[in-house]
Amino acid sequence: MTEEESRIRPIPFVEVQEVNGQRVVIATGKRKTAVARAVIRPGSGVVKVNGVPLTIWPMEVARLKMMEPLALAGRDIVNKVDIDVTVSGGGFMGQASAVRMAIARGLAAYFQSKELLNLYMLYDSTMIKGDERRTEPKKPGLKHARSKRQKAYR
Repeated sequence: MTEEESRIRPIPFVEVQEVNGQRVVIATGKRKTAVARAVIRPGSGVVKVNGVPLTIWPMEVARLKMMEPLALAGRDIVNKVDIDVTVSGGGFMGQASAVRMAIARGLAAYFQSKELLNLYMLYDSTMIKGDERRTEPKKPGLKHARSKRQKAYR
């Protein structure tokens, strides 16, 4: 395998910095109007979302969605880093998807692991690439994007 092939392809919306001699990765995830920023630094496996530990997040469905990239990566990888996520905007499931994307992008960039990136892409490509669907714009003269006046045949 050549150096060109072994290099990891660039992950979108990821920034790598050196802080006090330690490597810190800042990754961004978006879903609908929710935006999440994950800061990944060396640590002991603590994951917090808006200051709340992920293990006690109130909504179970959202918590399970946010934990998917951590479960796929495995405990040995997750226990080497601390992840602090800030999320705002959107509803609770949009926020969960944004957090999931930010964590997946950040872990793949932090460990520079092509295997981890491929695992995320095979499991669900929206973990890395995002969801391209957007809301349809409202049309002039109508209340919503596709609403029309009711038609009477008699």
